[in-house]
Amino acid sequence: MLDAIFIALQVLLAAIGVYQFVFSVLGLYRKKRKQHFEPTKSFAVLVAAHNEEQVVGALMENLKQLNYPKELYDVFVICDNCTDGTARIVREHGMNACVRTNNNLRGKGYAIEWMLKELWAMPRQYDAVVMFDADNLADTNFLREMNDDLCSGARVIQGYIDTKNPEDSWITAAYGISYWYINRLWQLSRHNMNMANFLGGTGMCFETNLLKEMGWGATSLVEDLEFTMRSVKRGVYPKFNYDAKVFDEKPLTFKASARQRLRWMQGHFTVARRYFFPLIWQSIKERSIVKLDLALYGANVYIVLLTFLMTATIWVDNTFFDGPNIANLYGYLPLWLSFVAIGANVFTFLAAMILEKVTFKKVYLYLVLFPIYLISWYPITFYAFFTQNNKQWSHTQHTRVVRLEEVQSKQG
Repeated sequence: MLDAIFIALQVLLAAIGVYQFVFSVLGLYRKKRKQHFEPTKSFAVLVAAHNEEQVVGALMENLKQLNYPKELYDVFVICDNCTDGTARIVREHGMNACVRTNNNLRGKGYAIEWMLKELWAMPRQYDAVVMFDADNLADTNFLREMNDDLCSGARVIQGYIDTKNPEDSWITAAYGISYWYINRLWQLSRHNMNMANFLGGTGMCFETNLLKEMGWGATSLVEDLEFTMRSVKRGVYPKFNYDAKVFDEKPLTFKASARQRLRWMQGHFTVARRYFFPLIWQSIKERSIVKLDLALYGANVYIVLLTFLMTATIWVDNTFFDGPNIANLYGYLPLWLSFVAIGANVFTFLAAMILEKVTFKKVYLYLVLFPIYLISWYPITFYAFFTQNNKQWSHTQHTRVVRLEEVQSKQG
């Protein structure tokens, strides 16, 4: 029975791996022709901030310089349980500081839900809501790109999340490599196939009418994934805008990175548990590859966990019990096939960097350490499984001030 279970799981994981690899190939091509519209949509730009006095000023300067009519957008910074000068700095830049204090319902999802209620009660109503994090920098044409997509009929849009500090450490380089890969070979591939893209927590745009119809309702530790699942269940597929770039600051140290990724995985387990089976059932009933694809994306956290547990079990069996005593399908495959699989994975990351025209020399050197970052997801996911009921939101400290001109000059 154990052998049968192991073989079945190995076949399933291999099939999912091949499916994801084939899908990633579809991101090699990028459509360049798109329709542009005159700026007509109005935007409420929301910025979630908790004790961000070190970096929020740079974002305020950045948002003033957006290439979009100033009368068509307003900035609202959610100063969520702040104990520093975040609100003061926001007001000094002439932006709206919206102070929220709630020690029981803490976290970005709750802060956004509160802010949207405040927004709906205001005299002025906007066509759409854009969301950034306080440490972000937006490309000057970001709102123009959102305007184009909204005028084309999109209701939920995800911009291109780039990294503003990929050369700061091997950890920030690892984040950068991961996001270039995700943008090009996950997001763009689904965009090319007119499938649902997934939200990334920042650089997001939502049609106001949709938010009022659905309500925010995304208060887990991964509010972006939760809203993605909710919108796709309703038949609203988020779109990806390759040209709408937002630059996000990544943690400098492995410890800070592990803490952030642990929070992501804890939230991911919660969302997968809540939405996986309903989406699978809908995909079967409606014969929808889009909903099946998103269900598999939601189940990734369990795929990582299963891979880790099965690998650890086989290693223990071989090391301490004179194994193999458990059936291992991969043990019957020729050795060259393993090297092909490893080479294919390396190729996808390198291909993404080349296609994205990455010019950061240090990042290529840090590729040597990238496997450590990838392997570290396994113990983090394992620990997250046993702590997934932890709803405590952890704040990532941001202290390094980077401006858009600096990021763009380094990118060449």
